[in-house]
Amino acid sequence: MLTGRQAHLATGDARAVRIDRGYGPFGAAADRGAAAQAALAALVPDDGELWIVEGEPWPLPPGTREVKRAVLAQMVAEGPPPALRAGAPAMVPLSDADAPDMAALATHAKPGPWGPATHRYGPFFGVREDGRLLAMAGQRMLMPGMAEVSGVATWADCRGRGLARALIGHVMRAMAARGETPFLHSYADNAGAIALYETLGFRIRRQVHVLVIARLDTRAEFASVAKAGA
Repeated sequence: MLTGRQAHLATGDARAVRIDRGYGPFGAAADRGAAAQAALAALVPDDGELWIVEGEPWPLPPGTREVKRAVLAQMVAEGPPPALRAGAPAMVPLSDADAPDMAALATHAKPGPWGPATHRYGPFFGVREDGRLLAMAGQRMLMPGMAEVSGVATWADCRGRGLARALIGHVMRAMAARGETPFLHSYADNAGAIALYETLGFRIRRQVHVLVIARLDTRAEFASVAKAGA
């Protein structure tokens, strides 16, 4: 992602890179060596987190603390995308003008890390009713010949209407029209979401590991050491 089709969004060097903070908190190191790990740690913001997604559990870089670890199911679509169903809701493209509504929905539904520019990753679509954005879905990570379905979110009082299913199908058809294979990620223990994705043609390819890190609070560390020595 950060060295391929979306390299223009990355900052860093050959040792480690991270996505522009406006788009999200993702970063990666070239390897597990000391130089790459130190470079990765240097990309952690003073006031935020860095998310590392790898095929195997990643070691904690020096000078950082672990915020969370999780296992994701990586799923890839097999076969053609689902056809548009009769009676499906009207799905409209979302743009910068929709950013405040998208951010509010993402804060509520927590579909994954969301920043002020996340909606610019690629085409996002939504369902509106009486002016209110009820649900949305779009794309995030781009790989050679592949695109990630992401940002799937629905307000709690609007769930059960098939909005997420309709929007995911819409995003998948847009990707297929560009010659891309859709893929996505779900927390491995989210059986409900995985079951939904399977009905849309996704199959689990492998598990990947997430490590969320933040900087050590050196003042707190110093205070702790001082107290222990008192």
